[in-house]
Amino acid sequence: MRFRILGTLEVQADGSRITLPSPRQQRALAVLLLNANAVVPVERMIDALWEDEPPATAVKQVRNCVSALRGRLGELGEAIVTDGPGYRLQAGASELDVLRFRRHVAAARALAGQAKLVDAVEEIRAALLLWRGPALDGLRTTTLAGRAVLLDEQRAEAVELGAEWRLRLGETGEVVRELTEFCGEHPTRELSHLLLMRALAKEGRYAEASTLFHGLRRRLADELGVDPNPDLRRLHEQILAEATPSAADPEPEAPPHHRFDRAVGELAEAVTWQWRAEAELRALHRPQPIRLRWSAAPRRGKPARRGDLDNIAGTFTALPVPQLVVLGDPGSGKSVLALMLTLELLRTRTPDAPVPVLLSLASWDPRREHLDSWLAARLADNHPALLTAREYGTDAPTRLVLGGHVVPVLDGLDEMPADLRVAALDALDQTMGAGRSLVLTCRSAEYEQVTRESGTVLAAATVVRLEPVARQEAITYLAARHGEDRWLPVADRLRREPDAALARVLRTPLMVDLARIGYGRPPADPADLLATGDAAALEGQLLDSFVPTAYAQVPQPPGRNPKTSPSGRYTAEQATRWLGFLARHLERTRSRDLAWWQLYRAVPAGTRSGLVGVLVALFFVVTGWVDDGPVLAAIYGLSFGGAAYVTHRFGRPPEPLRTELRFAGAARKFAGRFAIGAAVGVLLGLGWSLAAGLVVLLAVVFGLVFAVHVWLAKPVDASRVASPRTILRNERTGAIALALSFLVSLGLFDGMAFAFTANTRFLPVFGGRYDLALAIAGGLAGALFGFSMARGVAAVSYGVAGAVAGGQVFPPATNPVAPFVVGVCFGIGIALAVLVTRAWGNYFVHHLWLAATGRLPWRLVHFLDDAHRRGVLRQAGGVYQFRHARVQERLAEVTGGRLEG
Repeated sequence: MRFRILGTLEVQADGSRITLPSPRQQRALAVLLLNANAVVPVERMIDALWEDEPPATAVKQVRNCVSALRGRLGELGEAIVTDGPGYRLQAGASELDVLRFRRHVAAARALAGQAKLVDAVEEIRAALLLWRGPALDGLRTTTLAGRAVLLDEQRAEAVELGAEWRLRLGETGEVVRELTEFCGEHPTRELSHLLLMRALAKEGRYAEASTLFHGLRRRLADELGVDPNPDLRRLHEQILAEATPSAADPEPEAPPHHRFDRAVGELAEAVTWQWRAEAELRALHRPQPIRLRWSAAPRRGKPARRGDLDNIAGTFTALPVPQLVVLGDPGSGKSVLALMLTLELLRTRTPDAPVPVLLSLASWDPRREHLDSWLAARLADNHPALLTAREYGTDAPTRLVLGGHVVPVLDGLDEMPADLRVAALDALDQTMGAGRSLVLTCRSAEYEQVTRESGTVLAAATVVRLEPVARQEAITYLAARHGEDRWLPVADRLRREPDAALARVLRTPLMVDLARIGYGRPPADPADLLATGDAAALEGQLLDSFVPTAYAQVPQPPGRNPKTSPSGRYTAEQATRWLGFLARHLERTRSRDLAWWQLYRAVPAGTRSGLVGVLVALFFVVTGWVDDGPVLAAIYGLSFGGAAYVTHRFGRPPEPLRTELRFAGAARKFAGRFAIGAAVGVLLGLGWSLAAGLVVLLAVVFGLVFAVHVWLAKPVDASRVASPRTILRNERTGAIALALSFLVSLGLFDGMAFAFTANTRFLPVFGGRYDLALAIAGGLAGALFGFSMARGVAAVSYGVAGAVAGGQVFPPATNPVAPFVVGVCFGIGIALAVLVTRAWGNYFVHHLWLAATGRLPWRLVHFLDDAHRRGVLRQAGGVYQFRHARVQERLAEVTGGRLEG
């Protein structure tokens, strides 16, 4: 065989490999091989050789490239012939691996059609042995990528054909082994999962088959917004039916240790998917990444350790005490090393080994929270299903941490506020001093300062430092994608002046990557980097180019919606303004975590409390006006608006509840809650002297309102990682359901009371305009309402509001419309008061304000998702973070200004 494209591009002659050093020659040969024995027009060759606008001399350069390629290939070059408007590469099936692959697959299909499945499987195996990786691995330009993806699809179809035939032959074990790995590489491919589920079911491994189905369903919903196809759903139902024991022989409930073991396994699966997706999004597995080298200080009697990213996991697992501290300069790759180390430890993890969990230290306050408590809380936040005792046992997050089932990979000690670092290192030393596993990253200068100030060190930990990027590696990386010509001035300066500002700046992977991002494509010219002789100014120049480059407007391929395309919706000016505001907000709050439920902190306290107060007061003003005119309107508005203002000015800020809508197993709780709600409705109806029929109606309504909340429960799938979007979606569901329940129940009650009450007076004062008995009842109801929503401060403020407004005596309704208006407005006012005490409602109000004043986009979560896809933000569980702390700091610095209300 002479040409190979099923993997990296390879050319062989006389048993030796021919190298093609020129990227253009590689692309030219690739497009010819993809169209073997067919004419490739010069225009298509041009598209393959230049991703951007081709030069005016493109046709001539194509001819020169083909001529040079022929010369490089020697005798093999004779296979490339000029044919009319283009070129054609002549190759037989024995000379090109893709042709041999297709011949084997065709033969296998023919044999299967003759019921010769054993022979068909052998042909498929021979076909798949030709593959050495993704087609044209490392050489996928825009033009070549589509054809290469089609080849990868043909390989996947061959894998599935072979698996289906082996299942019919009864070779389930081999199918399970092969498809388990294949489904990991293709996590949303439904047919592969269907075949693997069948194989697992045939081996009696029903639980694994069901877990596989749920994982696929979750990924399809999260990534594509679709459900599994009907065949998969039917197979899953069949598996459940086969796995369910009969009533005569019930299977005992899984013992506690088994449920806990399942929590460990599903946590490992969730963390793997979480960081594998992040690594792919950040292109950390690209063919030519920047090499991260590290070195450790020598210890007595032992040589100094050195290595790179490829062997850091092996180094960690070989340590006598599994504790590692990774130091480096800003942008040196500490976070990348932590991420890749986490993935490698997960890849090589045995079933009984602890699970590495990568966490940012920025949210930990060691003066208020013990390290283990914080670790357990973070696990619960990112994997809320772990709190479901029925599925995983009691308090699984805490047991995971205290039982040594978790390896904390703690990123960014330097990103904590300076006044907390000493306390944090001291807490780490005390908690981890007994030899527990730990990985910690920190900037070198900050770590040395903390150890000087505190004297605390992790004595058993191995400390490694990330080394600067070598000049030649920086040059190779910069020129890898777009050729060396554009980067020749930069390469020449780096070689001639190793201590100049440019060389000092390009010693960190962050700055090298920013240089490639900002100046890799025309019209940006890498030679512009030579004009600045100050290292700080040059670093700022690279940081400033990042966001505009990420949001550069480029032509979109046909069929893509420009409004939803990552490169078509937002301009660089908009992104800079909005990201700058968020960066200033995070800098002011001394945080790295961009959490949507903490966005209210970007609005001054007085402004945000006033917004909530005015919004709530508005509907109570209308209620009071319809009841009895402007005086009562003022009393209602000031009472409830003031209560909302005080609650949000001095109360505890709301946190999101990690819940999801779930109906299974809720019947008994539903009945209990319904009974409680019905009792409340009866008491209210009798207290306001309503007719028996109205009391029954209130009982039913309040019963349903109280009962529906049992359908909001903790998730049960710990292999699913919480994300900003899922947390917001689940919290929004709970908040709206709660607000609507109060709107319907209390709105209906208030309207009925206004229309049908006997208007009995118990302890009238102020000439009968106020009733003390009703005031006490209203005060108690308001206090209970406030306490159930936001505890102490809300209980007092709404208790006072309920006493002031509830004691008012006004005449009954004189027309049928007024009670309806009163009920609706009162219900909406109460619903808003409820809504803003929940995280989503609080976010909704303040986001509206910030969007209306131009500081944030109207579709904020969509914008943040888009920034994540562009690589400006990274995702860490339920929060976003800027790609690097220096990006956040620079955006906050250059956009200037202060947060104004």
